[in-house]
Order: sequence, then structure tokens, then C-alpha cells
Amino acid sequence: MTTRKTRVAIAGGGGRMGRMLVEASLEAEDIELAAVFDRPGSPHIGRDAGELIAQPCGVSITDDVAAAVAAADCIIDFTLPEGTLAHLAEARRQGKAMVIGTTGFNAEQKAEIAAAAESIPVVFAPNMAVGVNAVFKLLEVAARILDEGYDVEIIEAHHRLKVDAPSGTALRMGEIVARELGRDLESCAIYGREGVTGKREDSTIGFSTIRGGDVVGDHTVLFAGIGERIEITHKSGSRVSYARGALRGARFLAARTRGLFDMQDVLGLR
Repeated sequence: MTTRKTRVAIAGGGGRMGRMLVEASLEAEDIELAAVFDRPGSPHIGRDAGELIAQPCGVSITDDVAAAVAAADCIIDFTLPEGTLAHLAEARRQGKAMVIGTTGFNAEQKAEIAAAAESIPVVFAPNMAVGVNAVFKLLEVAARILDEGYDVEIIEAHHRLKVDAPSGTALRMGEIVARELGRDLESCAIYGREGVTGKREDSTIGFSTIRGGDVVGDHTVLFAGIGERIEITHKSGSRVSYARGALRGARFLAARTRGLFDMQDVLGLR
């Protein structure tokens, strides 16, 4: 008996992450690359999606979002918030699943994603890498243990083209630590320091952002105590971990009809 493959459509197929998703999809035996699409006016429209990774596959990049969504079971999107929401609306209209790895959403946009998940299944996570999600779980434990006498600082680094800061992953790390410490991140977060800032408040969680070169993504959560420091770090050397995690998300959604999930659900870490 042959198991039916999960058909995926890749958004932003001409971009760096899109190309990695195409490559990972072509390598996965249980995934069918059904469609690849990009923004209107992209120089990649009409090209074989596999040509961008020197692996022609017979799937042309299109700017017809509706047709791309219709061809797939699940849309995978790592683009920009406005584009992702437009693609989500089409997925909702057609009743298709969606994996969202895009970051930089505001509260209203996140609410829009949650509303869509009432009728279609959605995996929405700031970081799809399995290792990062293992770190999220480790942070829960660390924060519960290090709940007194430790200052928390979160340091993240990304490539020079990343448009949002702090990264979605850094913010999720802050949310996890704040939750376990019984704090509200919105009121205790400090995003950068300059000038005479005065003594550090015990309850704050600091964020530091680095942008430069081609750094894929580095994240460190520092618990600084008196006489010791504990650092929990994840470093990405390639986007392949994000792509493979996204495909795990697509497989997970194949058995769901609606609901909002994240990678902790996909990996069974709840």
C-alpha cells in the first residue's frame, strides 16, 4: 500500500528560505512539491523552481497564489507579514492547511492568524528548527530553577538583511522565561541600553540585537548570578533546519482539520 504524499506549496520561492524549502521538499520522500509562488514582478516568475538550486524539478514559479494554493494540501510561508496574511486568507478560502514561519507580526496580525485557525489547521512558530524548540523546553526548566538571584539577558544575532528586531525567536525565549518567572514581558522587557541607565532592576529581561554579514541566527539566554553565569545557546549554520522543521509541521497538519499549533505541539513537547 502506497502512502499518499503531503502536497506542499512554497511561498516566496525565489528567496533564500524559499529555495531551501524547495530543496528540502524535493529530498523528502513523503513530500510532493506541488507549487512554488512568488510576488508579482519577481524575476523568478516562470522559471523552474529547481533551477535556483541546480536541481530542475518541473515545477515553475508562479505569481498565481490561488492556483498554487489549490494545488497543495499545505502552504509553507516564510515571507513577510503582509504577504503571509494575504496567503493565509486564500488558504482559508480554499480550506487548506498552512505552516507560518514568518516573524514580525503585531498583536492585531497574530489575532488574524488565530481567527483563521478556527477554520483551518495552522502551525505558527517563530522558529521551526527542532534544536531551537528543544532550547525552548530547556528554558522552561532553567527559569523555574533560577528564579531568584539571576539576571536574564537575551542576545541574538542575524544577517544584515533581517528586517525585524529582536527576532521572533528571541521574543519567544523572553516570553517563556517571563512566564515561568511570573512576569509580564511587555512590562519587564528592556530593548537595548544607552547613556546613564542607572542600576539594573531585578525584574527586567534585557534584549540585545546584532545585525551583520550572513549570520543565519544565533541566540543566547544568559542567567547571570553572583559568582556564576549560565548560558543556553543555539547557533544556526544553515537554514536547512528551519526547512526540515517546517516539513514536519506540514506532516503534522495532514491529520488535522482546524486549530492553531506551534512546534512544541508538532514535536510532542507539551
